[in-house]
Amino acid sequence: MRLLVINPGSTSTKISVFDDDSEIFTESIFHDAPELLRFSTTNDQLPFRKSVVMDALSRHSVDVDSIDVFVGRGGCAYSQGEGVMEIDERLYADTRDDKGGSDHPAKLGVMMAYEFGREHHKPMFTLNPTNVDEFEDVARITGLKGVYRRAQSHVLNQKGIARLHAKRLGRRYEDCSFIVCHIDGGITVAAHSKGRMIDGTEGAGGDGPFTPTRLGSIPLMETARYLETHTPAELEAMCSRSGGFVSHFGTSDANKVHKLKEAGDPHASIVWEAMIYQICKSIGAMATVLEGKVDAILLTGGLVRFGDIVEGIERRCSWIAPISVYQGEVEQEEMCSEVLKVMRGEKKAAVYSGRPVFSGFPWD
Repeated sequence: MRLLVINPGSTSTKISVFDDDSEIFTESIFHDAPELLRFSTTNDQLPFRKSVVMDALSRHSVDVDSIDVFVGRGGCAYSQGEGVMEIDERLYADTRDDKGGSDHPAKLGVMMAYEFGREHHKPMFTLNPTNVDEFEDVARITGLKGVYRRAQSHVLNQKGIARLHAKRLGRRYEDCSFIVCHIDGGITVAAHSKGRMIDGTEGAGGDGPFTPTRLGSIPLMETARYLETHTPAELEAMCSRSGGFVSHFGTSDANKVHKLKEAGDPHASIVWEAMIYQICKSIGAMATVLEGKVDAILLTGGLVRFGDIVEGIERRCSWIAPISVYQGEVEQEEMCSEVLKVMRGEKKAAVYSGRPVFSGFPWD
């Protein structure tokens, strides 16, 4: 059985083809911010991203007609529980229309898998979209009635790495407590307790550390002042596509910014260190969520290839719990293996409900 796995991120499109469990190829194509900022919205990127996928298949001599199952990373529809989900017309439409209230490039995985599946009359699935919601209710509350924090993070990779680390400990993920940090074009930090992500930073929602493409948390009144001279659409773009390194340096390429830092550029040096500092603050916050009972802090994502990021986190956070580093992601393998279980009849895929996990409290 041949699977095409499509994984769009804020700075890349990752494509894999598997024959059953065997990887035929995986390729990650980097997109610098100016390349993607040509598009007014994330949805406008769809034809471009599809062409990237088709070009990769051509380079590796894989005919799209040979694909048996299309699998896409997802997000932006109404929040759901974890696990494999069929991609149907309603999920496609709610993803396209951002019914979940966020805009993240991961949505394009569901949209591309659906369009490829419809064109070639093949099944299509997604796994653990960015808006899997397992929050405890206390994590949702803000100081503004009716405004709630949302579950929005790198669920797919975070859960994959957490399960992998638990296995290496000889334990079950459902019996462990971890702080997992996905550090790449987007950065999210989450508290995992007994197999559930009970709290975490909202990656593309103006929350948590800033990143190569995202502004992260900024004081509310500074946001209000920003909106005096900018539009809400510009602010939304800063949350997901044009904040962070892009705002400071005009590029989302961490290699370029790191080279500036190494050369002694004062602007790059303090911005780079501030990003590490903010990651550490989020780790500390999640340690309190877990009441200090943390089995491990897990660092994953493309940016942990930079030793100074790992060293900075170890310096500030190693007193909390042992730190383990998993460079890159396990997202492609997770999507392949879990969907194969569904295709083999070992698991049943969920059907999109069209309703959010959380829709308010009784007093709303």
